[in-house]
This record gives sequence, structure tokens and C-alpha cells, in this order.
Amino acid sequence: MSSKNPKVRVGISIGDFNGIGPEIIMKALNDKSITDFFTPIIFGSGKLFTYQKNIFKLQHNFHYITEISQAHGDKINMVNLWKDNVNVELGTPTEESTKMAIESLEAATNALMNDEIDVLVTAPINKDEMMKQGFAHAGHTGYLEEKFGKKGLMFLVTEGLKVAVSTHHIPLSKVAENISKEKIKKQIKLLNQCLIEDFQVERPKIAVLGLNPHSGDGGVIGTEEIEIIQPAIKELFENGILAFGPFPADSFFQPNKFKNYDAVLAMYHDQGLAPFKTLAYEEGVNYTAGLPFIRTSPDHGVAYDIAGQNIADSQSFSEAIFMGIKIFKNRRDYNDLMTNRMQPRRNSSNNNAEEDLPIDRHN
Repeated sequence: MSSKNPKVRVGISIGDFNGIGPEIIMKALNDKSITDFFTPIIFGSGKLFTYQKNIFKLQHNFHYITEISQAHGDKINMVNLWKDNVNVELGTPTEESTKMAIESLEAATNALMNDEIDVLVTAPINKDEMMKQGFAHAGHTGYLEEKFGKKGLMFLVTEGLKVAVSTHHIPLSKVAENISKEKIKKQIKLLNQCLIEDFQVERPKIAVLGLNPHSGDGGVIGTEEIEIIQPAIKELFENGILAFGPFPADSFFQPNKFKNYDAVLAMYHDQGLAPFKTLAYEEGVNYTAGLPFIRTSPDHGVAYDIAGQNIADSQSFSEAIFMGIKIFKNRRDYNDLMTNRMQPRRNSSNNNAEEDLPIDRHN
């Protein structure tokens, strides 16, 4: 790879180590040729990963480092955050595993903000246990929004299906009061720009779901579609953004319908994620759209019920890594294109054409 486009540096936070985080991380990195494609940098513990790799009979040679500047491009790098012994209780969240999940995430996020890594891939966390330990957010998205000072959008993606959600981890009883015309307009604009910059869709078509059953049935089952969602769509469409809807959610995710659109905006978490995880569970990736940095994760949780049994499937984590790399490269290409477009051109008119001709000083 040329020096102009070096290998992408992928930072990995380990999540709750009593879940399947370390297992799927190591399985995703188990191919001997993996470092030909990117430089992995795990924010974890050498003793922890050595213990778990022996359980899963994986052959990994980690390159232990104390600073990211020591990372080797052709090795699986481990930022050794904890050198003490770790008590592993696979299948059960503990105070130690929760605190380490927080510390790993914070270290990896700081590295991302300091341009020491290019992409952040996060292993699953236990939100409830982390909040008990003082973590102030019900998930990665809120944490990253606060760190980066910008609102993001939870965006579940595969090559063939992309679903964003307007409201994230809030009670269902509060969804209606947390949607507004202006909020939906901002989210559709963000989604439109994300599809252009990060996924190279030239003219995105975005489907918007209704909030109520049957999209309100003309106001009989609710008026949010008439008063909020439809006006937002109409205004954006009149300004050149190809937004359509609102569509009834119960019948939208039929292949002959959702495949006509580049992305879907659902009104709340389960409305979008339940069909997404049904249709694309093993290959789904959770991407936080709209932030200045790139963060992806698998679309599943800590899976305590199978932790330590060596049956966890690493496909979603692998997809998260390579989707993050692809988005990084797409965004870089887009920024290069826009920078070149903005460069002034010479010979912009015939009046200046003579200025660029060679001068014959003998005449």
C-alpha cells in the first residue's frame, strides 16, 4: 500500500470481558493475513486475552505496547491497559469486567479523537451494569455524542438494508414526545449526507416510517404523521432531498418494498431494529452516523448465555471492522473530491488564455 494511503488503523474496545467480546475479537482477527488489510489495535489486557485465547484454542501472538505510537503495522497490537491478573467469570457481569469495559472504551475513544486511530470498533457492553458504575449514558451513541459535541444517528447497515432510528434508548412511552418536525428534518438531512459521503450513493432515496399503526390511518389512530412527519418529508422533498412516506411499519419490510430505497428512518428503536435484526442479523453492523469520527460495532449484545462455550459467531464483528474501513476510505475519497472541486482553475475564460501561452522573447 502506498505511503499516501497507509493501512487503516482500527482501534478495538473489548466490551464486557465476561461476555463474548474477547472471543469474537480474536476470532475476527484469527486469519493470518488479516494485518495485510488493516492495523488492529486492541485496548485491553495481555493477561486477559492470553487466558481467553487458551480457552478458545486460538493461536494469537499479540504485540504488547504501552503507547499507540509503538503499534506495528503488520501485527495485532495490544495496548496493555491492565497488567495485573484479571478475575474472569464468563457468563456473569462483575464490577471488574464493567469497569474495564468503561476504561477500554474511554481509552479507545480518546485515541480516535487524537488521530491515533482511524476507526473505532466497539465490542458489546452491558449498559445497565455500566450505569451502575457511573457511566452516564444508555449506550455508546450518547457517550460518543457527548465526547464529540455533535448529535449522531443510530444507523444499522448491511450492503442491502440500512435502517436508522429517530429515537434511541428511551422508554416507548416517551417516543411521541421526543419526535418533532425539526428533529426529523435534521435527521433526514444527516442521513442523506451520510449516504452520499460514507456510502457513495449519489442521489439517496430515503423512506420514513410512521409512528402509529397504519401510519395513523388518516388521523384515526394518531395525528403525528399528519402534524409532524408528513410536513417534514414534504418540506425536504421540495428542497431536493428524496424523502418518501410516512409508510406503515408493519408492511414496509417486505423485500419488494424496502429494496426500492437506500435507507429507512424508523421512529423508535424496536420499530427499526426488530426487522433489521431478523433480516440481517449475522451480517448487521451498528454505525453511528453523523459524527466527525467513525465508530462501528456488531449488532448484538454481550450474550452471557453462550460466553465461554466457543460457539459465538464473529461474522458481525468482522463486518463491523470492514464496514468501518470502507466508510473511512469512502469519506476520505469524498473529502478529496470536494477539495479538488474547490481548487481555482486557470484558463477559466478565453480572456485569460493568452496568460498561459509561452512567450517568444525574440519578437
